[in-house]
Amino acid sequence: MTAPPILLAVDIGGTFTDIVALDLPSGRVTVEKLLTTYPDPSAAVLAGVSNLLENSCLAPEFICYVVHGTTLITNTLIERRGAKTALLATAGFRDAVEIGNEGRYDMYDLALKKPPPLAERRLRFDVPERMLAAGRVWRSLDEACLREVCAALRAEAIEAVAICFLHAYTNPAHELAALEIVREELPTVSTSASHQVAPGMREYPRASTTIANAYVQPITERYLERVDCGLKTSGIEAPLNIMLSSGGTTTVAAARAFPVRLVESGPAGGALAGLYWGQLLGQKDVLAFDMGGTTAKAALTRAGELAISHQSEVAHVHRFKRGSGLPLMVPMIEMIEIGAGGGSIAHLNPLGLPAVGPQSAGSAPGPASYGIGGSDPTVTDADLLLGYLNPDYFAGGSIKLDTEAARQSFSELAGALDLSLERMAWGVHQLVNENMAAAARVHAAERGLEIRRYCLVATGGAGPVHACGVAGGLGISRIIVPPLAGVGSAFGFLTAPIAFDFTRSYVAKLSELNLGELNGILAELEREGRRIVEAAGVPASDINVRLNIDMRYVGQGYEVRVPFPMETLTEGHIRQMQSAFEEEYRAFYGQLADGVPIEAVNWRVLISGPKPHIEFEAPPVSGMRDEAAPVFRPVRFAPDQAPQKTPVYRREQLGIAWSAAGPLIIEEAASTTVVLPGWRAQVAEGGCLLLTREAAS
Repeated sequence: MTAPPILLAVDIGGTFTDIVALDLPSGRVTVEKLLTTYPDPSAAVLAGVSNLLENSCLAPEFICYVVHGTTLITNTLIERRGAKTALLATAGFRDAVEIGNEGRYDMYDLALKKPPPLAERRLRFDVPERMLAAGRVWRSLDEACLREVCAALRAEAIEAVAICFLHAYTNPAHELAALEIVREELPTVSTSASHQVAPGMREYPRASTTIANAYVQPITERYLERVDCGLKTSGIEAPLNIMLSSGGTTTVAAARAFPVRLVESGPAGGALAGLYWGQLLGQKDVLAFDMGGTTAKAALTRAGELAISHQSEVAHVHRFKRGSGLPLMVPMIEMIEIGAGGGSIAHLNPLGLPAVGPQSAGSAPGPASYGIGGSDPTVTDADLLLGYLNPDYFAGGSIKLDTEAARQSFSELAGALDLSLERMAWGVHQLVNENMAAAARVHAAERGLEIRRYCLVATGGAGPVHACGVAGGLGISRIIVPPLAGVGSAFGFLTAPIAFDFTRSYVAKLSELNLGELNGILAELEREGRRIVEAAGVPASDINVRLNIDMRYVGQGYEVRVPFPMETLTEGHIRQMQSAFEEEYRAFYGQLADGVPIEAVNWRVLISGPKPHIEFEAPPVSGMRDEAAPVFRPVRFAPDQAPQKTPVYRREQLGIAWSAAGPLIIEEAASTTVVLPGWRAQVAEGGCLLLTREAAS
């Protein structure tokens, strides 16, 4: 008998590790959810996969594809527990990563702190060499000096080396020669070169990205090896693919070479899940809202697609302040960290006002109500005190929540503000909602998007709990809560195509483009991308190639992303580039700068396989289809009102055509949906819950 093909997705979050198995022929889904293990998250991955196979009676040989996303890279950068890393820079430029740029993320903070580089100053070395901006050698690489530096690195027991020479993206000859020497002198050390990791202009972010890649490379290699070997030991021979921050997947080999591209791999799955379920219900404009145990992130579609950014930050000194983190030049879905997660800790800020996060209880010691050592008040504890969570059915009953422990955790905070415990819990819940709504509103306004016409898709264990509150603050009137929302990111991984992209800076006015040289660069990028995608198992005939050009008016500091057909460029394409730029520029800024020359800066080639065809079968209904019988519990929906006797439904008992007006609560194994007064819930296509805000009478 032929084995049914099964797809397996694994998502490591800050609090929970989620595992989803999808049976392709039937569309049936099996889920396993367990606490993330520290310091080695691979232990939870392998234990969870083993549990899923055993509990679901799945044979490992049935699994034909595995995709994995992880927070390992982000956590390593934030916690600064990566490899001991050195930087080799062009003589005179080793302090570029310390100097940064002239921007101040807070103009009025006289004690402003910038994020320290991942390579400390004594481990940053000047190497005599100089390449000019046009790619011409001005000073040859001093190989003798470089070998002396390698001797010093050996004495320091360096684990990783980042090489970032000036203008290497136009001519990488010196970096290639340096790579060869370093690998010869230090064969056990991980190496990263800027022309491979971030081949674009702007010295500070290019160097920062290269150092970050080297910094996380050794720990990533060890981790991926443990996961890959562990899966094979369990009998799973299917290839392991890794989720990228840009919304595609790639091979383990590519992930080991460019681990910095995984920095947002987990949240990327949540964004993809939001896009998938929104499209299923005919929603083109989607706000993908993913709130887990540690953070909440959101992504907005534009013209039915998720936007990709090549400029981001990580490891912020101040969590929500742009410019306070380490800059990265890697492709990722444009997301914003809009707030706290279920494990985020409530406290009083220096002004004596209540605040939530950025500190999180994570999975260890966890929220106070978990009963595994945590004592600080968290968002999960607040939601429990308000009656939103069922203490006997959290995470499918695998975690019994301790209501009394939650009350004790809030006692000191409530006493400091002279509030009742319930009023304090309500304030924390509302504060989180308002902060997330405000951040999403600003994010949309900066991009010229009218967020009120969007549909919010809520995923993550805590997303459906807070969805109505966030949507209400944004003026959004439609919410989709997909099946298995609590493992939404892992499910989103299954919708991701195999893909990889490459960038090259080539700055020139449109009127002065050297098309012969430019076509050669684009062909080289396409060849390298095809090699990686084909290595992941995509036939050459199924590969799609797309081109995006970063363009600007001469004299501007930043660019506009312009999609353009990927084909051999001719003189006839120059006018098309100008028209395409003007269309994008006008949409973004509302006007053009007539008479100012246009220049192209970065050329980005995306190589991808086809999107997986996923058909999901909603879980079978175990109760009555038309009238599911609820239970009732007291739930607080306003700060000054007594708890309200509220119907609570099990989601698996709700069939198509079921509908009810809030307030009500719908529970499932991995999440809880809170339907506030003034909202109506109904079961829609694919088993989704569709929440709509009723018009005020």
